[in-house]
Amino acid sequence: MDARAATAATKVPVVALGGGFMRSREARDFGARVGLDGWGPYFRGRCGVLGEADADVVAAAATFFPPGLVRASWDGRGALGAADAARGYAEACQAWGRRRLAGFDPARRLTELLEAVVNRADVAGAPLFAGWRALPLPDDPPARVAQLAHVLRELRGAMHAVAVLAGGLTPLQAILASRPEDARFFGWPEPYPDVDDEVRRRRARAEELTDELVAPAYAALGDGEAQELVDLLDHAHRTAFPPA
Repeated sequence: MDARAATAATKVPVVALGGGFMRSREARDFGARVGLDGWGPYFRGRCGVLGEADADVVAAAATFFPPGLVRASWDGRGALGAADAARGYAEACQAWGRRRLAGFDPARRLTELLEAVVNRADVAGAPLFAGWRALPLPDDPPARVAQLAHVLRELRGAMHAVAVLAGGLTPLQAILASRPEDARFFGWPEPYPDVDDEVRRRRARAEELTDELVAPAYAALGDGEAQELVDLLDHAHRTAFPPA
């Protein structure tokens, strides 16, 4: 399996494993512990790796959220510093991994493959990825898998933002063409623009371009290792999210 195929094949488990903790009890506990509610834990935690930046910097990195929501969530932080928020959010991610991947025996091998991809990636155009990659990793494999999956998710998210904008779409158009229910959830004000076939075509092309932009990181793996990564991520995904 080549790098491009592996990138496409791992999209679903990377997004799920890397973002699963964000709506978890561990993330809620983090917010309650530091006195943040609403979108505050998400933005201060996820984007705290950017440091004490202006909210426009955070909105530029987060891309798919309206700047007004970002500013209200980022600036309504109380006394919690960005570095402390990022550290606490990473700990929530790790705790989620320990709980959901406790029975995942090949976790150590998966961390080796994920680290190879993460360390090969270029940081250009991916500030949140760069910030999360710089955070210390936990020693225990289940927690390490969760954090590395989140780091890789940040890489894909950044490259997707680049692909969407390069395709002539606004972030809101991209959301409406893929998961329209997220527009309201993310706080975009109505009324929303119409989505026609051309917008859908551009959104589909942006997804393909995202794979192309992420693929160089997967070139860290040989064909056999790429297939192994696909298989192990699928296994981890089934472990963390067992069918009902």
